[in-house]
Amino acid sequence: MSRTPRVVIIGAGIVGANLADELTSRGWHQVTVLDKGPLPLTGGSTSHAPGLVYQTGSSKAMTEFATYTVEKLRSLDAAGGWCFNQVGGLEIATTPERLHDLHRKQGWATSWGVPGEVISPEECAKLHPLLDPDRILGGLHTPTDGLAGATRAVEELARRAVARGARFRGGVEVVGVDQHRGQVTGVQTDQGEVPADIVISCAGFWGRAIGEMAGMRVPLLPMAHQYARTEPLPELAGRNDERTEATLPTLRHQDQDLYYRQHVDRLGIGTYAHRPIPVEPGGLPQQDSATERSMPSMLPFTEEDFAASWEHSRRLLPALESAEISTGFNGIMSFTPDGGPLVGESPDVSGFWIAEAVWVTHSAGVARAVAQLLVDGRSEIELHGCDVHRFDEIETTEAFVDETAQRNFVEVYDVKHPLQPRFSPRELRVSPFHARQKELGAVFLESHGWERPHWYEANAPLVQDLPMEWQPPSRDAWSAMYHSPIAAVEAWKTRTAVALHDMTSLKRLEISGPGALDFLDRLTTNKVRKSVGSVTYALVLDEAGGVRSDLTVARLGEELFQVGANGNLDHDHFRRELPEDGSVRLRDITGGTCCIGVWGPLARDLVQPLSRDDLSHEGLKYFRCKPVHIAGIPVTAMRVSYVGELGWELYTSAELGQRLWDVLFAAGRGLGVVAAGRAAFNSLRLEKGYRAWGADMTTEHNPYEAGVGFAVRLQKGGFTGRDALAALDQAAISRRLCCLTIDDGRSVVLGAEPVFLDGAPSGYITSAAFSHTLGTPIAYAWLPATAGPGTPVEIQYFDRRVRATVAAEPLVDPDMHRIRR
Repeated sequence: MSRTPRVVIIGAGIVGANLADELTSRGWHQVTVLDKGPLPLTGGSTSHAPGLVYQTGSSKAMTEFATYTVEKLRSLDAAGGWCFNQVGGLEIATTPERLHDLHRKQGWATSWGVPGEVISPEECAKLHPLLDPDRILGGLHTPTDGLAGATRAVEELARRAVARGARFRGGVEVVGVDQHRGQVTGVQTDQGEVPADIVISCAGFWGRAIGEMAGMRVPLLPMAHQYARTEPLPELAGRNDERTEATLPTLRHQDQDLYYRQHVDRLGIGTYAHRPIPVEPGGLPQQDSATERSMPSMLPFTEEDFAASWEHSRRLLPALESAEISTGFNGIMSFTPDGGPLVGESPDVSGFWIAEAVWVTHSAGVARAVAQLLVDGRSEIELHGCDVHRFDEIETTEAFVDETAQRNFVEVYDVKHPLQPRFSPRELRVSPFHARQKELGAVFLESHGWERPHWYEANAPLVQDLPMEWQPPSRDAWSAMYHSPIAAVEAWKTRTAVALHDMTSLKRLEISGPGALDFLDRLTTNKVRKSVGSVTYALVLDEAGGVRSDLTVARLGEELFQVGANGNLDHDHFRRELPEDGSVRLRDITGGTCCIGVWGPLARDLVQPLSRDDLSHEGLKYFRCKPVHIAGIPVTAMRVSYVGELGWELYTSAELGQRLWDVLFAAGRGLGVVAAGRAAFNSLRLEKGYRAWGADMTTEHNPYEAGVGFAVRLQKGGFTGRDALAALDQAAISRRLCCLTIDDGRSVVLGAEPVFLDGAPSGYITSAAFSHTLGTPIAYAWLPATAGPGTPVEIQYFDRRVRATVAAEPLVDPDMHRIRR
């Protein structure tokens, strides 16, 4: 492909315009932007967007997208006025729960480098005089937030891109995506063909239809969202003019799903408090002029849906008590199953990309990331939470998307706990042990449609049997949510007896064929060229040496491997890397198989009597695997342990899974066997310092700073990312993933909290749990490399500081005696 490939961007809204600007600024000048609406006001979501930009959230990536959007829009100099009005943002609390959550958000802001402060009701009213301070308990003020002039920004971005060679064409409808032998070749429009080497859909709520043209399922749902403007308010008269437009900070009243912004002497009111209103884009009218009245994205205002929000607004803002609504509309926006954007390349048509479900807030940041992917091959911001391929197939079905997207609309401003599961749909994906788990009173949380036991109520009577050193302290209300002291029992039994852990939901890939070994050798960091029966922990890197994933690679035969992966992103990556000669076959075997982790010092006492195969240490060493029979059931026994105890991952077919569970559970009764859930599992893995990809490490981190350099074998020869790692000066590493123990022995943090070193914010928490083995809370955090063992730090937990100490890792069994016997 030439240095400047031919690019067609579908959609001239804020995302498409930003992307054209980002690409042309990198030298890709053959860019054509098409939109079926008139330019510059095309009639999509950008055309009516209220423009509120709030940077802070629990996601580091989304915050960084928003921060870049602020910086970029501020830098634009549009002749028609500002592109970003940095009036600041104010979120107010009317309940103690919301005020508590604002302190949590202020912690996120600190973690991600955004200034923010929780202030008193009086200070809130000083910033926003329309507020009644007696109605609120406080607020979070973020001075760098503000308003995006989205339509002006689009015009300026388009002007810059055109000056570098781009073309913008309005009134051109894309009706098809051309391809040849799996490669995009252009688009068909109502005015003829436009050839292209790369096509990127930034079509917003039309994105699903554009995706279908390329045979790609785009899991988004267009939905209507209400926005209204008041008549002129005397209280706002004279505060600014038409050019300034706003001086008051943007305001969010999330307890009632409301937000507000100033329009000179009027107030704009947006609400998510109404019923979900899905929209079918195919039935929308075509826009024929650049006026609001003809915009297909602006549907008629349904006053009955707004009534409750109007009453709540009048109570919060007394100036509205005698005011009236002047205008209103139901504006269309895109929602996804998890609320995140959709970025990525088609799995079947090379060169067809999407950047959909992106709001104005994140538009420039997402556009830059896509431009970096296309031009440089990687984004500097980790994108796993935005990649369209993060979803498994069940999560992209129309029924699943419609239900979950509507639920996300309802919950958009809810206070959400990090462990809060999706409440519906449920029981989509269950392991073969599910019936037995329900009999044991399993409390299930959910991930990617899988039901995953968090703990088992059947173990509750054992809480009274816990030795004193295993008795967990009481927790505060927040960390006690989705938790039970039963987890201590399950951790205790895993460490002192034996427990069964359901590992079925972990992604399993089968890689086979004459080229399988070379394929895995090229894509992974560790030595996989070993004998049949070997198991290898390895990393998958990008070209810059960032950690794309971590895996276990089990060699089951000369040309057969089983890979324990992190999710569908790994499957997608391997599929794209398959050689064209057909020498490697890739199969997702997760649904047809199951896995039980049998771990604990009595694991061998449980399993060996059920098998004639040699399961001694000599018969099956650590990080080895072999086929065995357990009570007559064919099983692949893999001598690995994510909890740091003796035992195996036992794999069999789904049809035999319940039988395997039953024979193991029955045989283990005399040994005190218990079923153990994810709460205990997470505690046990952190005690051993085992990383969780996506939380503790991502492509933003290299293996050495993440503490997994032991899985890198530079001497084995070429693999993806090797050159970047070989060029690293490890002595110059400036940050590391560090283990922390909490000094007070009882404060459990949950993740994303800022960490202070010498009084200054210096990092953030990635994973945390209560260590039942040690009897103290523990956490992992990214900190300066100078923070060695013994270094005191502080963690901001809501509105207080928790003292902690950097510790040498692993905390439990550092010599690996327990696991290697």
